[in-house]
Amino acid sequence: MLNPEVPSTTAHTDAERPVLVHNYLLVTRGAERSFARIADIWPGAPISTLLFDGEVFGERLAGHPVRTSRLQRLGARQSTYKALLPVMTAAAERLPVCGHDLVISSSSAFAHGVQPDPGAVHLCYCYTPFRYAWYEQEAGVMQAPRPARPLLRRSLKAIQRWDHRQAQRGTRYVAISRLSQQRIREYWGVAADIVHPPVEPHRFTPATPGDHLLFVGELVRHKQVDVALKAARQTRTPIKIVGGDGDEPRLKPEYAASAEFLGRVDDEQLAALYASCRALIVPNIVEFGTTTTAVEAQASGRPVIAAADRTPQTSKKASAIRWSRGERARAPRARRGAA
Repeated sequence: MLNPEVPSTTAHTDAERPVLVHNYLLVTRGAERSFARIADIWPGAPISTLLFDGEVFGERLAGHPVRTSRLQRLGARQSTYKALLPVMTAAAERLPVCGHDLVISSSSAFAHGVQPDPGAVHLCYCYTPFRYAWYEQEAGVMQAPRPARPLLRRSLKAIQRWDHRQAQRGTRYVAISRLSQQRIREYWGVAADIVHPPVEPHRFTPATPGDHLLFVGELVRHKQVDVALKAARQTRTPIKIVGGDGDEPRLKPEYAASAEFLGRVDDEQLAALYASCRALIVPNIVEFGTTTTAVEAQASGRPVIAAADRTPQTSKKASAIRWSRGERARAPRARRGAA
C-alpha cells in the first residue's frame, strides 16, 4: 500500500482515479480511520458507501464526492442500521463503481461485494470476512429478539453464501493481520497479503499515569467488556469505559457503582485518557488479530493487559501483560505491582 503520508499529486482522468468503497461511514472506529487514511492517498477520489453520516465524516473526507446506496433515504444511524442487514447485499451490488479502472474496497462486511466494470481491478483491504455470517453467526442471532431469530438465522445463511460468491470476484486481497489472512483463506478460499492498519503515534504523548484501568471499544457482546468490568469490580480497581453501542443499557446499570462510562470521546480526550490510565485492558477475542488501541496505548507509554490466548498479534511488546483464562479476575491487581 502507498505511504499515506505522501498523497498522490498526479492528475488523473476519472477512469484512472480509483473509486473507494467502505461498508458504511456512520461512526469513527479503527476500520473507518484506516479507510480515511486510504482516502488521503487519492485526494478527490469518489467514495461509495451504503450509509453516510455527514456530521461525523463530512469534514474528514472533504474533497471526496460521496455516493451512497438507496438505503441512505431511510435515515439509518449507528444504532439502527443493523435492521437493514437482509437487504445490504443487494444494495452493495448496486453501489456506483462503474467507469473506474481501479476499485479499492475497505471491507469487514459488504464493501467487497460491489460490481466493477469488466476488466477493472478490484483490490480489497479486508479486516475480516463478515463476522456474523461466519464465525459469530449464532452469537449474532442470539442478540435478536426471540421471535426474529429464525428469520435472522436464514438471512445470515443467505449472506454467507453471497459473501463467499462475491469474494471470488475480487482481483486481489490484502488482510490487516495474520488472523484476518487465515479467515480469508478458510472462509473464502482465497490468498491475501498482509498490510497492518495505520496508527498515528504522533497523536499520543506519555504523561503521569493515574490509578484507573481503561477500556476502549464498542460496547458489543463480542468485545466482552463485561470481563474487564467484573475483574475491576472484584479487585476494587477503578476503570473507565470509552465507547458506545448496543450493550451500554445492559452494562451501565450493573456496573455504574464501580465503573465510569464516558461514551464516545474525541481524539484529544482519548489521547489524554490513554496517557493517564494505569493500563489498557483488552479482554475480548481480538477478532481482527490486531488492535490499534493496544498500539495507541503503548504510544502513550502505557502497558496493555490482554489474555494469554488473545494477545494483540501485532503489538507483542514487553509491556503487553498476559494472563490465562483462570486468572482473569486477578489480572488488574497483579498489574498494579508490575506498573
